[in-house]
Amino acid sequence: MPTRKSPRKGSLQFWPRKRAKKFLPRVNWSIIDSEKTLKGFICYKACMTSVAVKDLTADSMTKDKKIVIPATILECPPIKILSVRFYKNEKVATETLAENLDKELKRKIKLPKKQKKFDDTKKEDYDDLRILVYSVVKKSKLKKTPDIVEIGLSGNYEEKLNFVKENLNKEISVLDFFEKGELVDLRGLTKGKGLQGPVKRFGITLKSHKSEKGVRRPGSIGPWHPARVTFRVPMAGQLGMFTRLVYNNKILDLGKSESKFKNLKNYGEINTDYLIVKGSVQGPRRRQLILTKSFRKTKKQNKKEYEFIEAR
Repeated sequence: MPTRKSPRKGSLQFWPRKRAKKFLPRVNWSIIDSEKTLKGFICYKACMTSVAVKDLTADSMTKDKKIVIPATILECPPIKILSVRFYKNEKVATETLAENLDKELKRKIKLPKKQKKFDDTKKEDYDDLRILVYSVVKKSKLKKTPDIVEIGLSGNYEEKLNFVKENLNKEISVLDFFEKGELVDLRGLTKGKGLQGPVKRFGITLKSHKSEKGVRRPGSIGPWHPARVTFRVPMAGQLGMFTRLVYNNKILDLGKSESKFKNLKNYGEINTDYLIVKGSVQGPRRRQLILTKSFRKTKKQNKKEYEFIEAR
């Protein structure tokens, strides 16, 4: 019989396969374009559900018909500006903290004793800025410690300065920067599964039941020379808690909760603003995610149109 061949198991694009250092990943804000000033937002995964919609997609086989599709509910409590980072030649030059921060915030996170004020900085010395925001998560009653992440702004330098001046010490709502029917990306961590074997971790084929030294392991871990095991060999190790990005999620509905969603399993009640996006999202319930404008829209996803009817 000829030698059976198959492609290697496990993409090296996702490497090394170990736990992420933080829950909210870094974002390359320079590649994301947005008509609105704010390019991203912090949200929390509430649950997955089935949603009844009316399909309005052109040339669809179910056009003008009521269909049921999978969807994910996200809670988006308001965010506040914690500090402003000024950039010079694409590097952080200085950072100024916002004034009159919440007393509870000072208890939960460490703040520097010497604080630079936004009004006292010479804005003309820098060429770009981004804001460091924190979620007012106490309003959602999920936890007390806020999540902090850097978010980019669109527009020229003066427009960014005006946005910061207008929204300093104010709550920013997701409803002002995202719209129904828009495509968004979601960044966050997957479910943690701990130590797993190579079959579950890389999807290698089970060996014959007559094979020696185990069935759920690779047949060979390498030649005699070089006399070492390379990192490309599928071995047991960490699975889950990886940073992943889900592209082009269609926003089906958004708004204020107003006690619409109650008694969600392992979550509770949604008390602040919410989003409903089509399809699934990585992570378990209560996982913090970064919601951003889509930066590589596809024609297939962009042309889909749905009229939201109800969530089941």
